[in-house]
Amino acid sequence: MISKIPFRFFLGTIKKIILRIFLIYLFLTGFIIAQKNSTPIKNITYASDNGRELKLDLYMPANVQNPYLVIWIHGGAWHSGTKDDPPDNLLKSGYAMSSVEYRLSTVASFPTMVFDIKAAVRFLRGQAEHYGYRKDKITIWGSSAGGHLAALIGTTNGNRELEGNLGDYLYESSSVQAIIDFYGPTDFLTILGQSTPHGISVRAPALALLLGKPVEQVGDIAKLACPVYQVDKSDPPILIMHGDQDNQVPVNQAIELKEAYDEKGLDATLIFLRGAGHADPLFFSDKYMKKVEDFMNRVVKN
Repeated sequence: MISKIPFRFFLGTIKKIILRIFLIYLFLTGFIIAQKNSTPIKNITYASDNGRELKLDLYMPANVQNPYLVIWIHGGAWHSGTKDDPPDNLLKSGYAMSSVEYRLSTVASFPTMVFDIKAAVRFLRGQAEHYGYRKDKITIWGSSAGGHLAALIGTTNGNRELEGNLGDYLYESSSVQAIIDFYGPTDFLTILGQSTPHGISVRAPALALLLGKPVEQVGDIAKLACPVYQVDKSDPPILIMHGDQDNQVPVNQAIELKEAYDEKGLDATLIFLRGAGHADPLFFSDKYMKKVEDFMNRVVKN
């Protein structure tokens, strides 16, 4: 004999099914929103000069309210490279990231690219509320020529000679509060003497194109372009990472910048990567990105 099942049993079951459907809906909605938030915003114009628009890309981390901002500067010996495909390690760790286009040395010589990047910093600071990231502690990070530019931007906070007048946010500060330099040149007056023949063959023409003339002919301009000579007591903390087998940018360049910081009693961390060459994938391995995160947690989040 089949017993009768109370109506309230069916009602309870239906309620449970509806609740589960609702929870699944909330989960999927949240997932879609998270995916949307982590989609890059490409080709934002941050300034223009003589009809040329300068652009940047912005990457916002998913499910992070008001994240700190990291600005990525690409390498390429100052004459090549693009803002496309920046490293996403810090984005995954909850930082907002912007990858900045700047005019290459094939288009204009130093200090044009510095003017461009500082204009991008001002723009990003001015647009912080609109896009939803913090503007009080901005980190600048680059590799190779981008590492040089990142270090130079950070060591020239407040330097009117390198400020430029691009963009609509001249009232905003172009200062950054932390620097990450991956295997960047730091002293153009010593780099060629430290270099291997291969390094000289790569670096000498690149420097001549960057500076407008060979280094030995433009000593004052070369010094202005070197982070080592721009360090002062107000400079932000810096993390320098360099491979000890770099045959393009001698490891002594990292040591010189660390020593310039030490002489001023500033916060500088230098990490050597044993066996690593120039632009070695090891820099972006979990082991060394953990060191980058530790630096960021110490100097930015605290």
